[in-house]
Amino acid sequence: MKTFRGEPSIFRSDPGHTVRSDLELSDLTLKFGGITALNRINLKINTGELVGIIGPNGAGKTSLLNCITGYYKPQKGSIVFNGQDVTGMATHHLTKVGIGRTFQNIELFSGMSVLSNMLLARNLHCRYNLAKAAIFSRSVRQEEVHHRQVLEELIDFLEMQSIRKEPVGSLPYGMRKRVELGRALALEPQLLVLDEPLAGMTLEEKEDMVRFLVEINTTWKQTMILVEHDMSIVMGICQRIAVLDFGIKIAEGDPKTVQNHPEVIKAYLGETALI
Repeated sequence: MKTFRGEPSIFRSDPGHTVRSDLELSDLTLKFGGITALNRINLKINTGELVGIIGPNGAGKTSLLNCITGYYKPQKGSIVFNGQDVTGMATHHLTKVGIGRTFQNIELFSGMSVLSNMLLARNLHCRYNLAKAAIFSRSVRQEEVHHRQVLEELIDFLEMQSIRKEPVGSLPYGMRKRVELGRALALEPQLLVLDEPLAGMTLEEKEDMVRFLVEINTTWKQTMILVEHDMSIVMGICQRIAVLDFGIKIAEGDPKTVQNHPEVIKAYLGETALI
């Protein structure tokens, strides 16, 4: 059976088929009192794309991700995923329709092992009820084997075999970021939302994470939204980039177009850079 270092067999039943995962934001507006965090944002993510969201601190990047993943409810506008309006939908419902994410601040259970943290994500795919689980019927055992197989392939792919039984709280920061990515992938999301997955990492840890993200996108055809401050990485791996500044989308395009956009230069470097 084909496993990682390529497209995982359990994640794609048909190697030639790409799961649809289109996202469209229309006039998305989010306010906190008198502060407008997002001002009429329009953005479309196509199936299989890796799209970067960049901007200075306070630009509204995390607020945008929080709207997409159900943590914030926008006052205006719409979020449509695969033709379904999911605006304001609760987070647990969004995971069921296929949207998974990682967090800027690590959200793991530090006293639990790597394997146990990742196993929690498989609850979404459990088909048995409490009664069947209590008697541990044959069908339950077969399903448990499948869930374990999913996790073992992910652990192998993310090169975490040596720490699979270690408590998450005992791991280095960069490795915990990797565990969080693994847990998000264990959801088998159609759209993967990444909020600064490289923050706080060493150069070597960043190189490993970038390698994983590129393979997830190019080989698995995983649709992804990436918020990241390391511009060299964003420009190097994203097919398309949207730039926010004070809650307004000021530019969108391929990396070269965005790099040379006057509004982007102004937002990052100030008026003197344009002169």
